[in-house]
Amino acid sequence: MSKPKVFVTRILPTKGLDLISIFTDAEIWKEELPPPYDILLQKVRGIMGLVCLLSDRIDAELMDQAGGQLRVISQMAVGVDNIDISAATERGIPVGNTPGVLTETTADFAFALLMTAGRRIVEGERFVKAGKWKTWGPTLLMGHDIHGAILGIIGFGRIGQAVARRAQSFGMRILFNDDRVSKEVGEELGAEKVVLEDLLSESDFVSLHVPLTEETKHLIGARELKMMKDSAVLINTSRGPVVDSYALYGALTGGEICGAALDVTDPEPISEKDPLLSLSNCLIVPHIASSSVVTRSKMAIMAAENLKAGLSGERIPYCANPEVYKDT
Repeated sequence: MSKPKVFVTRILPTKGLDLISIFTDAEIWKEELPPPYDILLQKVRGIMGLVCLLSDRIDAELMDQAGGQLRVISQMAVGVDNIDISAATERGIPVGNTPGVLTETTADFAFALLMTAGRRIVEGERFVKAGKWKTWGPTLLMGHDIHGAILGIIGFGRIGQAVARRAQSFGMRILFNDDRVSKEVGEELGAEKVVLEDLLSESDFVSLHVPLTEETKHLIGARELKMMKDSAVLINTSRGPVVDSYALYGALTGGEICGAALDVTDPEPISEKDPLLSLSNCLIVPHIASSSVVTRSKMAIMAAENLKAGLSGERIPYCANPEVYKDT
């Protein structure tokens, strides 16, 4: 009996690929860069399952090009803003994602960015490698204390709450803004629920943990940046478009805020000519918040489990559009 045909848009961690190879006839895109959209349209023809990443545009046209036999779309990521969820649901296609497993790893990284930017660690390393370290200096590369500082968390879901737990250990005062989360949930973590304006104006560090939606696009723009302390640091491990990059450049060069640390950019990847890359007070890394060996392997396994269930006609275990099952 032939195995179901699937397309995998990138080489995944071995444990996930090994599982996929057992129960499917998988074609794997082996290039470093994602398949261009026109190539992806060709590759999905006749497939029964698709394993994709955030860098792939999965829209209605692509689903129709795949054909009516497409049973499941399995994404190795928590966010699914690159997938037309409504189109998938209309076509009866469950969309899988990988929630929960990367919470602690991403929170670790967000806090690492906070500390690195606050204490100017990358600037210090570059200073040494450039041969500029001549002596101990009483004002050399002075940064900002983490302990006792005020941390504002925008988006208080799983990851935001995990960041708050880490902040507790540093004796930070924690503020949060999230209409979906009650003040009582915050109080359990020593966090105070406040309106966005108060969070921005009071915080020494502002960390973003919201999904990308129409409402959160450019949530942090020129107006919001002007509300922040001129000594504040902005950390973004959510999605690049949550921050207006042009406004951020103006705020960093104009002294409206002290620094920024970004795991995500808009566009992504960022152009090597982007002016943000010229700033010593803007730390940018290539979307690696969940990139630990253990976590990425677990994500790949979850993606494989979603794929297998979808191909078998079973309810997928991690579903981003559960409404697709409303009639079952």
